[in-house]
Amino acid sequence: MYRRRDLIIGAGALAAAGALRAPAARSQDLELGPPWPFDFDWLQGEAKRLAERAYEAPVIRAPDILETIDYDAYQQIQFKPDRALWAQGGAPFPVQFFHLGRYFKAPVRIYVVQGGNAREIRYSTDYFTFGKTGLDKSLPADLGFAGFRIMDGQGTKTDWLAYQGASYFRTSGALDQYGMSARGLAIDVAMPWPEEFPRFTQFWLEQTEPESSHIVIYALMDSPSVTGAYRFDWVKHGGVVVSIRAELYCRKNIARMGVAPLTSMFWFSETNRHQATDWRPEIHDSDGLALWTGSGERLWRPLNNPPSVRTSSFFDENPHGFGLLQRDREFYNYEDDGVFYNRRPSVWVEPLAGWGAGAVQLVEIPTDDEIHDNIAVYWLPKAPVLAGSHWSFAYRLHWLADEPYPPTNVGLVRATRLGRGGIPGQPRPPGSRKFVIDFAGGPLAELHKSDKVEPVITASRGKIDNDYALQVVGTNSWRAFFDLYAEGPDPVELRCFLRLGDRTLTETWLYQYIPFEYPSL
Repeated sequence: MYRRRDLIIGAGALAAAGALRAPAARSQDLELGPPWPFDFDWLQGEAKRLAERAYEAPVIRAPDILETIDYDAYQQIQFKPDRALWAQGGAPFPVQFFHLGRYFKAPVRIYVVQGGNAREIRYSTDYFTFGKTGLDKSLPADLGFAGFRIMDGQGTKTDWLAYQGASYFRTSGALDQYGMSARGLAIDVAMPWPEEFPRFTQFWLEQTEPESSHIVIYALMDSPSVTGAYRFDWVKHGGVVVSIRAELYCRKNIARMGVAPLTSMFWFSETNRHQATDWRPEIHDSDGLALWTGSGERLWRPLNNPPSVRTSSFFDENPHGFGLLQRDREFYNYEDDGVFYNRRPSVWVEPLAGWGAGAVQLVEIPTDDEIHDNIAVYWLPKAPVLAGSHWSFAYRLHWLADEPYPPTNVGLVRATRLGRGGIPGQPRPPGSRKFVIDFAGGPLAELHKSDKVEPVITASRGKIDNDYALQVVGTNSWRAFFDLYAEGPDPVELRCFLRLGDRTLTETWLYQYIPFEYPSL
């Protein structure tokens, strides 16, 4: 499980590029190292060379002092806005830097790229205010940074993009509210041995035209099993879209290499209200996994908060895309005006080249609080990931209110609800569970109440009964009902879509039902 307030710091190493010492220069009140030629070809070569050497753990300076910088102390350390990179213009978005602390001890090196030359931005306590901590008097001069954030514009106090911790990054998206995170790579998620967290050890921030709406970021990844060269081209225009190129070089065999990983939180929704112990109606950053398969099928899988770790694989070849979405946008379904779950971004992964055979893998981890990121999804290549292999991936991440390419030929799942099976007023059959699924959009808007729409339902085990569909009164939405009878504790894999004659009307609803009992009254 990933602690969302303290992003995990994975192991990694600082590469030696740009370490040559020379008289320092100043630019916009930042101390810069000497210039040296930089481009992506150099970065890719550096990642390849690094993979041919033994892994070295990062050097952590002043670990005893950093351990004293707990949450309260960290809140007192503030970056001075006038010391930001591009604070006086020259690029569309100023950049501020994060300080190291108890939860972010491993430093990263950060460079500015202008005119094809890179110069290191050197750490200084002069860039920060330290409140009442007195830390500015005891910190070493070469401490380093924990990461950085991209501000909304000149003179603003808010940011829209941040990189901090392992290979984590996130943006506030189309609705200006931070939520789930993405990572550069995931290694051995939910395996019998500990997960490995590759680290971005160095970043290069490329200057772009002040009138543009994009910023280019390069990153070098390092971990015991893999190195990588990354290029991120971020565009902020309404929503936020980033085009990513990743070149990966494996030091070791990797059992489970997750590409384009997304990390989110799901505690409870209308689907699993029996698990709710909070006053709010729903608490989640994402409510489902959407898939657009290589064959063109649209799938929707509501998320679960399972009693034990569950891993689900959706096998495919050259998928069009997948993502963790927040489809429920109604404030009254959350009633939270502090963290605004109704505004959390949906994130869609769009492969830009054929990824071949593999699987979209969903990992769901139990949680009893909203502070933990307990959901992960990523692409898992079918081919084995062996030591010495080189992998190339190009893809986009769309951080939007909705998925970027919604289907027009089928309706979408809008809600999933569970209850006791059977008929009101009659004895409820033991072991039964009623499922109610709402669909809307697409061809459903053209239908009439009298149309003979039927739900097509399959279950991996058990018996389906009392299944039918009807139009919700006063709307163009349709609702599917069915009862499931399944004995024993094993999960049941369910599928459902609506059909009129031989015409498919909706995407396919998938659900992993884990049997449970409601408390007796």
